[in-house]
Amino acid sequence: MIMKQFFRLFLLAAIPAMSLQAQSDHNPGSNHGNRFEQLDYLLATPNEYRTASGAPGPKYWQQRADYDIRVDIDEQKNHLTASETVTYYNNAPDVLSYIWLQLDENFHHAKSNNNLDNTGKMPARMTDRQLEEMDVEKVLAGLGLNITRVADALGKPLSYTVNQTMMRIDLPVPLKPGQKFVFNIDWNYKINNKSEVRGRGGYETFPEDGNNLYSITQWFPRMAVYSDFQGWQHLQFTGGAEFALTFGNYKVAITVPSDHIVAATGELRNGKLVLTADQQQRWTVAQTSKEPVEIVTLAEATAALKSKSDAKKTWLFEAENVRDFAFNSSRRFVWDAMPVYIDGRKVMCMSFYGKEAYPIYRKYSTKATAHTLKIYSKYTIPYPYPVAQSVEAANGMEYPMLSMNYGRAEKDGTYREAIKYGALGVIIHEVGHNFFPMIINSDERQWWWMDEGLNTFVQFLTEQEFDLNYPSRRGPAHLITDYMRLPKDQLEPIMTKGDAVANVGANAYAKAATGLNILRETLMGRDLFDFSFREYARRWAFKHPTPADLFRTMEDASAVDLDWFWRGWYFGTDPVDISIDSVKWFRMDDKRNAAAFSQPEFEAIHKQRNKADKSMTYYVDTDTTLRDFYWQYPGADAKMYADMQAKMSEAQKDVQNASKWADKHLYELTFSNKGGMVMPVIVEWTFKDGSKQVDRLPVTIWRSNERQFSKVFVKDKEVVSLRLDPMKETADINESNGMWPVREMPSRFQLYKGGQAMSRGAGGGGNAMQRANAGQ
Repeated sequence: MIMKQFFRLFLLAAIPAMSLQAQSDHNPGSNHGNRFEQLDYLLATPNEYRTASGAPGPKYWQQRADYDIRVDIDEQKNHLTASETVTYYNNAPDVLSYIWLQLDENFHHAKSNNNLDNTGKMPARMTDRQLEEMDVEKVLAGLGLNITRVADALGKPLSYTVNQTMMRIDLPVPLKPGQKFVFNIDWNYKINNKSEVRGRGGYETFPEDGNNLYSITQWFPRMAVYSDFQGWQHLQFTGGAEFALTFGNYKVAITVPSDHIVAATGELRNGKLVLTADQQQRWTVAQTSKEPVEIVTLAEATAALKSKSDAKKTWLFEAENVRDFAFNSSRRFVWDAMPVYIDGRKVMCMSFYGKEAYPIYRKYSTKATAHTLKIYSKYTIPYPYPVAQSVEAANGMEYPMLSMNYGRAEKDGTYREAIKYGALGVIIHEVGHNFFPMIINSDERQWWWMDEGLNTFVQFLTEQEFDLNYPSRRGPAHLITDYMRLPKDQLEPIMTKGDAVANVGANAYAKAATGLNILRETLMGRDLFDFSFREYARRWAFKHPTPADLFRTMEDASAVDLDWFWRGWYFGTDPVDISIDSVKWFRMDDKRNAAAFSQPEFEAIHKQRNKADKSMTYYVDTDTTLRDFYWQYPGADAKMYADMQAKMSEAQKDVQNASKWADKHLYELTFSNKGGMVMPVIVEWTFKDGSKQVDRLPVTIWRSNERQFSKVFVKDKEVVSLRLDPMKETADINESNGMWPVREMPSRFQLYKGGQAMSRGAGGGGNAMQRANAGQ
């Protein structure tokens, strides 16, 4: 193609490129072949149990454990006594000579490693309480499980060994594939006071009325997971990274004071025996109500606080195909309920809360639970269980069909906006855990992010469908940049083993969730992402997925190569920092076609007269072999022209022959990858007339050179400014080097002073401190 004009070059800006941050490359010394290397060697080899597509294989298997449990709470002594019959099904192709169970309550034992490996220095000043807490033996005295009997189905004692939070039972006869083993365990333990000893469970005492609220969690010996990809999962529970659990069916009899109300995993089977006639009638009304109905009213709960019954009642619950069981018990509970329909199937949504939480929970809790089930079902699989419950228990923890949350009002019934959104956020998050990991059953002991990160992501989607201006703390890319700016020695890969993660909130929750949001909004698009994410949930519902299964499924269902993203965002710590290094502006001049282009500022008189003389002929016209590059482009640089041609796309070259070319503006931009993490390059152009345009360059623009590239853009109008990632969707940690002309970004103090951080419409709500700490 012949170009009929020549370029006049304007160098607008040239920003010196900085060297890419040093990192370990698999192709060291090269500017390519590192970020886009495939993940194959980092993932487990596909097999007949787990396929290369990310789906369960034709010979996938998993174990099962059924429980029949009897438990009694002694309110006077704050003591739990229980017994269980466990039926363990060996669906593995392996012969087992022993089995492992989890004794999570033993993490409260004074001799447990997690109570001995705490580090720290002596502070200059200490309170009496802090001094007392340093005496671990005294604080934890009497805590931990007391195993009183382990026997087979016939009552014959079994040999067992307790190793901190794990117990091995040696089988009298090896358990072959397809066989089951039935055994019994009796145990008891002192329930910890949550205000004195940390933990997800325990009891809370309310001094004003002397009543307790019990949160009974991780309370029974339960089967460890035996899987195809790791054998026994028996990493110790240290109070941090949570649980890997086996699915099964539960029958649980809970004996508590007769004036207590119990919320538990599963369905209540003897409501006629434990509820009053009025409460049963309200329960019937609630089955078809469009608003929450109080089964136990505030008046009844308030009246129950005035005395304590010495009598007891037993509440019977059953749950099918769940991985755990927990319950709450107190005479302080108001209980309300309403149904929600998921794919035409009724699910009873319920809340349990004391009078101090009534102003918030009566208005929001059950409806937020229903909303959560609907939105999570939309993005994963339809919620399969018959009930979902939210209990105000001054914490945030999840169990099948049961979540324990927080959110209490002031004594006068008012509450701050932060408390409202804190309560809503934790309800959505903990109820959402019914999907991750209660159904899509990942192993948090190894991969904290696989349930917390995925759940936080869908929590964000659920919050945004609750209210357009909902002040979500995690999810949007710009909220993770404070964490990603930290020094490298304070960062860790998302794939870091559970208890080794130092900054759990920023890493396992926020960064992992943000990565999924970037995939959905920027890298894959909503349609491809949503289909692939649902496919992952469908494939691995009620199974044990690993990260490889997620990564492979997302690519398999979308035809999008994401290995570069998993490698950089989940296996690496490099931040996104893309800079504009230089901007060059090229305009066209044509000194031959006066009709199509503007006249030059000066034309000599002889030239004017020669052009007017129609009899004049020119040798280069009669013998065109005399024409060369400089005849086409007088005054141009041949080498510069060749370079420009190499950088232009075919479509841009096609434009060169158009008569409108004289009105075009060409811009050569040079970009550098200063952070290390490659990302699509999103360029916003602001033109002289005030209009804007956005160009999106795919991440593969970095494939030939992962450190720097240049590209020519053709525009119809003169550009006055450029900005990278204008909607802050790639988590770029340095906005200032992505602008031309370069602008200083306002400090956080200036943002707050200007009121921007307080604007819900502009920034999604929250306050300046929430924004400063988002993702940390």
